[in-house]
Amino acid sequence: MDWQLAIDKHREALSCVLAMLISMAGLRRPVLHFDEGEMPIPTLPRHLHRAVLRLLRPAEWATRRLIIIMARGLVVRAVRNRMCPTSSALFLRGPGGTGVRLVAAGAPSRPAPLAISLPLFDPPRRLHVLRRAAAGSVPRISLPGVTVPFVIAPRRAPAFDDALDAKNLVLRLRGLHAALEDLPRQAMRFARRQAAIIQQEKPRRWPIRNGPPPGTRRRQTHDVFSTLTDLHGLAFDALARPDTS
Repeated sequence: MDWQLAIDKHREALSCVLAMLISMAGLRRPVLHFDEGEMPIPTLPRHLHRAVLRLLRPAEWATRRLIIIMARGLVVRAVRNRMCPTSSALFLRGPGGTGVRLVAAGAPSRPAPLAISLPLFDPPRRLHVLRRAAAGSVPRISLPGVTVPFVIAPRRAPAFDDALDAKNLVLRLRGLHAALEDLPRQAMRFARRQAAIIQQEKPRRWPIRNGPPPGTRRRQTHDVFSTLTDLHGLAFDALARPDTS
């Protein structure tokens, strides 16, 4: 099988999906560049925010599988975990120590992230837990003739055009763009992670979920779902039969 042809084909398809999501959200292309981190983040109507997120999730799942395919056959050395430098004056040690690193007074705050790195492993499946219905009112305790019951404000249902903050959405779009623009680097990330797990002799966690691709439906309403289905099978093949040549 021509793996490079499959990688190029699906990378081009995912790049088109990313461009479509930017257009749907009414954003401009420069918003994906990290030097534009100070630009104001817009708000999106609820229905548009949900529509973009509904297609962004399968695009992220598909890109993760594309990275796994790209890492097929890579051999790297495991690196030690990079820990944050600590100081004895700021770190509680010894008997009774909590191990919590304290922030020095007057220390500058951590800058806000400009992008969210694409996770290399699928999140675990969520358990189907029944959600409790949201309370529509609150108890009112009053004494007749002494106190007056307070007025309960009615609970407003989410509206179709409520303005939602799109900051996290833009950060995820930036992370997806960075992964598609530099697939070899992302493949090295995945290979180093796999090598570190083997070196530490920990139980190996399968990087992608078993079964059908997450989020797919019998009736596929967008091309991103067919791309995800193709990459899901190829990623399983790449993990089951790695390139040892």
